[in-house]
Amino acid sequence: MDERQAIARLKAGDIAALDTLADLHYVAAVRAAYLVTHDRPLAEDVVQTAFLRLADRIGLFDAARPFAPWFLRCVINDAVKAVTRARPVLSLDGPDDSLELPAADPDPAETLLRAETRAAVWAALGQLAPDQRAAVMLRYYLDLSEPEIAALQVVPTGTVKWRLHAARRRLRGLLAALRPLGSD
Repeated sequence: MDERQAIARLKAGDIAALDTLADLHYVAAVRAAYLVTHDRPLAEDVVQTAFLRLADRIGLFDAARPFAPWFLRCVINDAVKAVTRARPVLSLDGPDDSLELPAADPDPAETLLRAETRAAVWAALGQLAPDQRAAVMLRYYLDLSEPEIAALQVVPTGTVKWRLHAARRRLRGLLAALRPLGSD
C-alpha cells in the first residue's frame, strides 16, 4: 500500500493504514522532534502521540497536498509544546549520536574535534527558546526555506526570519569560543 492509499483508507476509518504511514515517516518525524526536544524518549513519545492523533486529524489533511510537510508541522508543533511544558532535566549523557552515521575511517584527532564541536553546538542549541530551536532545525537540518517554515508553523515569514536572526545571534555568542582567532 502506498502513501495515498493509506491516507484514503485512514480517512475511511481503517486504522491499520497508520502502519504504512508510520513505516514511511517515523524516522524523519523522530529526527525532527529530537532536534527540537534534545530528548530521544520525549521525541519518540511526541511522534507516537502524533501518529495516534493522526487518526482524528486526518480529516483536516488536504489530499491534494504533500503529506510529509503537513505531518511534520504537527510533530514539530507538538514537540515545541512538549518542551515548553516539560521541566528541564539535566542529563548525564551526551547528545544522542545514534541519529548520525559515522564517517568512514575517520582521523582520531578530527573525530575528537568534531565530537567536541558537536557537543558544544548541541549545548548551545539547548539554550535557545523552543520556537527558535525549531526554526533552526527546520532551516538548517531539514533544509526548508523560510516561506516553507512559515507555512509549517502557521506564522508569518517575518516571524520565521526574526526567530532565525535571534537564534543565529544567540548561537554566535554562545559558540564564540569555537571560532579560531582572527576569523569573523
